[in-house]
Amino acid sequence: MKYEKMIQEVIAGVGGAENITSVYHCVTRLRFHLKDEGKANDDAIKNIEGVLSVIKAGGQYQVVVGQKVGEVYKELISFLGLEEQDSNLIDASEMKAGMKEKKVKSSLFDLISGIFTPILGIMVGSGVIKGVLALLTATGILASTSGTYQILYMIGDGFFTFMPILLGYTAMKKFGGTPFIGLAIGCALVYPSITTILAGEPLYTLFSGTILESPVYITFLGIPVILKSYTSTVFPVVVICYLASKLEKFFNKRINDMFKMFAVPALTLTFSLVAGFLVIGPFVSIVSDLLGAAISALYSVSAVACGFLYGSLIQLCVVFGVHWGFVAISINNLSTMGYDPVTIAGLSSAFGQAGVVLVILLKTRNQKIKSVCAPAILSAMLGITEPAIYGVTLQNKMSFILASIASGLGGAIIGMGGVKQYFYGTNGIFGWLQVINPNTGFDSSVAASIIACVVSFVVSILLMATIGKNSIPDLKKV
Repeated sequence: MKYEKMIQEVIAGVGGAENITSVYHCVTRLRFHLKDEGKANDDAIKNIEGVLSVIKAGGQYQVVVGQKVGEVYKELISFLGLEEQDSNLIDASEMKAGMKEKKVKSSLFDLISGIFTPILGIMVGSGVIKGVLALLTATGILASTSGTYQILYMIGDGFFTFMPILLGYTAMKKFGGTPFIGLAIGCALVYPSITTILAGEPLYTLFSGTILESPVYITFLGIPVILKSYTSTVFPVVVICYLASKLEKFFNKRINDMFKMFAVPALTLTFSLVAGFLVIGPFVSIVSDLLGAAISALYSVSAVACGFLYGSLIQLCVVFGVHWGFVAISINNLSTMGYDPVTIAGLSSAFGQAGVVLVILLKTRNQKIKSVCAPAILSAMLGITEPAIYGVTLQNKMSFILASIASGLGGAIIGMGGVKQYFYGTNGIFGWLQVINPNTGFDSSVAASIIACVVSFVVSILLMATIGKNSIPDLKKV
């Protein structure tokens, strides 16, 4: 195995295989749940060749290895004797008992990351496809009525339209239930007949004249159903899967083994989805809409201040692993409002990091740091900032602070320019594709996003070359 030595050292560093509860990965990190974090040797792991840093946040022990994380993860689970789709070393009940000892905040971020991390790559990839299509139509290269456009749009939009199906799988797995029951729940929520029913005439309207006014198209055993369209939604399927995981455990304990194979899934699906269509779906949809409206109202008060705060603090959130809350909010805004004004303010942060790393690359004579800087800059420009953060700027905290200030200025420009994100994607140069309105094409907000990134890059270089020049790592040749 290519990374066998590093993997052996990492396993030993976290307290051995017997101390690992579960493991998965995101874009740059191996994310461990450990039975006892006290057994992990942080310093030993940080000194392993190929490891950039160690982060303990969100109830996870995170080992940052950079963009090779996918290959390392595959070899790791092979070394541990696991399958890629089943990277747990203990059963769900034991994991649940261990999680009771963790803080609620940590459990929440762990929950969000556990649900969204497995689909993050395909989500970003699909968003890039939609962004490229928006660019092609805005420049007149491709007509939206052409067959080529239609095929490519289906490829890019298919994931987002049927996202509840994939979230059903990852959420059910995270909650300790059978993932394919989660898939079935997602399929039911996006069943084509819902669209047909909603296109008809309502039977009557509930709460008429109030903010909760809801047309009723069908009933279930005489009970009115406030039917919603759940395509592209996030939270309804997650909450329903949580209920389903509890119901599955309940039925598993009480149904004879002879009937379990079909009775448990049938009862779990029936009870969870009836509750979902009658109560959970409508309630969570209303909460999601209100959340989006509240965020829009906040930005209407001072988009510049909000943009500066988000732009300057988002990389710090990444360091502590608490950025997943914003990921969930962003996806919810895209599904409820059709755009997101929040996370796009962090678009300039990659350029802020790249700027300070460029100065360090040019100034330092430390060959080890210099060898990390060049690929870190390229990675940041493509939207992945962890190599720059953990490989360079966190080792020189002044550079991290200056990069954050420059990123905040870019975020303020993004807020002032009314920039919105129309597709979920990545930061860096590909992030500019997200701000092209698919209906109107190029406008002033696109220009504002590009200006913001350029400003962050230039300001970060100036700040590092002046204020931060005396903090550049070891100028002695190593």
